[in-house]
This record gives sequence, C-alpha cells and structure tokens, in this order.
Amino acid sequence: MGKTSIIAAALAGCAALAVATAPDVSSTLQNILANTDKSDLYTYPTDLTRGIVPVSLHRNPSPTRHGLYDRLRETMLTRVPNSTFQKGIHSHNDYWRDLPFYTALSVGCVSIEADVWLYNGTLHVGHEQSALTNARTFSSLYIEPILSVLERQNPKSPFLTSSIPTKNGVFDGYSSQTLYLFVDVKTDGETTWPYVVKALEPLRSAGYLSSINESSTSIINGPVTVVGTGNTPLNQIQPISNRDYFFDAFLPNLTLSDYNLTKLDSPIASVDFAVVFGKVDSVDGTFNDTQLATLNKQVAAAHAKGIAVRYWDQPAWPITLRNGVWRTLWQGGADLINADDVTAAAGFSDQSNYW
Repeated sequence: MGKTSIIAAALAGCAALAVATAPDVSSTLQNILANTDKSDLYTYPTDLTRGIVPVSLHRNPSPTRHGLYDRLRETMLTRVPNSTFQKGIHSHNDYWRDLPFYTALSVGCVSIEADVWLYNGTLHVGHEQSALTNARTFSSLYIEPILSVLERQNPKSPFLTSSIPTKNGVFDGYSSQTLYLFVDVKTDGETTWPYVVKALEPLRSAGYLSSINESSTSIINGPVTVVGTGNTPLNQIQPISNRDYFFDAFLPNLTLSDYNLTKLDSPIASVDFAVVFGKVDSVDGTFNDTQLATLNKQVAAAHAKGIAVRYWDQPAWPITLRNGVWRTLWQGGADLINADDVTAAAGFSDQSNYW
C-alpha cells in the first residue's frame, strides 16, 4: 500500500471516529441527500474535522457536576495569559493507538507525542527498540498525515481575497487552535535533533509551524507547535533566535530564581508525576496538603512566566483514582492532562463520567 493510500485509509478511520460524521438531520432527509440530490451542494469543503469539538467546556455538564463545571470554567478563563488550549488533553505515547495522530484528533486532543529513534538517517517511532519497524517513521506517522489534514483545512479557493495563504489549524471549527507535537528523542540528542529539524521541512515550507524570530516577544502561533522533549538538547534550541521548534522545560526548575528559560524557549514545562508527588494514597485522587502545596507552587511559577504545565505518567488504575487525579490536576491549573486513554479523557467513555 502506497503512502497516499495509507493516509486515505487513516482519514477514513478518523471520519469514522469523529464525534459527528453523518448529517445532523432525520434519516428521511439523509436518504434524500444520498439518493435524490447527489450533488456537491450539501457537502462542506473542509469537513474532515468539522464535527470534532476541541472545547470540552462547551458540552452540557452532568446535572450532578455543575459545581465542577463552574470551577473548570473559572480555571480555564484565568489560566496562562494568551493560552490557546481548548481541550487540554495530551495524547501520551500517541503511536500506541490503532491510528496514531488520527485517534487523538478525532476526540479533540490538542497535543500528541511521538518517541523517535535515529537509525541510518531515519527517525523511527516506537516506545522501545523492539517495536521499531521500517514503515513506522516520524514522517509516515506524523509529518505526512498532519500535512495532509492541514492541506484539507486550507484548500486553494478562488474566493480568497488575500494573496496570503490561509493557515487554519487541524480543527475545522476552531481553526486558530495549534496542535502541540511533542517529539520525545530517545537516541543521542546532539545527533538526533538535527534530523528532527530536517524532518519538519514539509510543515515548515508550507508555513504551518509556530515560530519566533530575533524581535519576538511572544510565539508566532501556527497550526503546529513542535516541542522537543526526552533527550532533546537545549543548546540546539535556546541560542537560536530564528526557529520553529521549542523545548520542554523541567517543571520543578521553574521555581528556581536563577533558571533562565522563558516562554519563548519553552511554551510548556513537564515533569514525571511520581517524581514530585509520590504516591496518591486516596482512592478518589484527592491530594494531601503537601502534594497540593507542590502543585500550587509549580503551577504558579510556570504561569507567572507564561508557561503551561503538564504532568506525565500519572496513576492509570483504578479508574476512580485516575479520574480523580485528572480532576485534581485540572482544577489546580495543569494545562495539559497527560492521557493514555484519550477517549476517556475527552469525556466520551462511560468510565470517564466527565471525570
């Protein structure tokens, strides 16, 4: 199967997973549209992600969850200045999904993660070396599919009055929302990172990457924001004044007075959940006083710098504990909820109960 066929198959899968794929009309009218009209009058040009809503707070809350809903809304409105997060869900180890990238896209995740390994000049994707294949590369699983979606979201049209091409994001109804692409470098960072930068060229040449230049006071937002993590070398990012990639800062360091990273270096800072919080002893995910103090201190330090917050590798079981930890982190100001079960995190799973 060629690359075009693979992307087409994945797009079909994405459409099947989307929140709303069939027209929101009666079955009788659907039959008329399908069998009588047979024209292009009732198809939307950029409908690939039209039914996907990346704004979780726009859904009607459960009647028993009004208090939580109000607190979430208040948190969203008062968090990082100029934050573009809609549904703050990070698809952790995204390549594990049946349809990498597309599954996360279909439930409205605004952030995805790919682990990359450099072998013979090619970036392969997988959690460990035994899972690597020649077919599953950074380009085939991420760059090409993301570019394909963005091309569909930015079609050439005779109705465009500006000579400047549109730069709509992956979500059709929320075109200004950037997609955060975390690149977790597993092999030697000094050697591997230049290959990551090179691999981004198709998105770069199309003008789809968030960037900064020597006069920037804030990030110039694009449809995709690339964040290097893992073994990504800071010395190949921070000193470069004109670039379209960023660094995943170590969150606890932001509380240090002499730590000099800014939001132009690191739009997001992360840390292993267990490293800073240890074990959560409650069954419902409630933090103890020490854990809450740590959360508040780290979130406040990051947000004061205009940097968003992510904790990874939270407890995944039992479900009540997992959901409670998500809720505690979100209420405490974490901007990205790290999730392996993105369907549950997005609120589409019976197990999630909207947390």
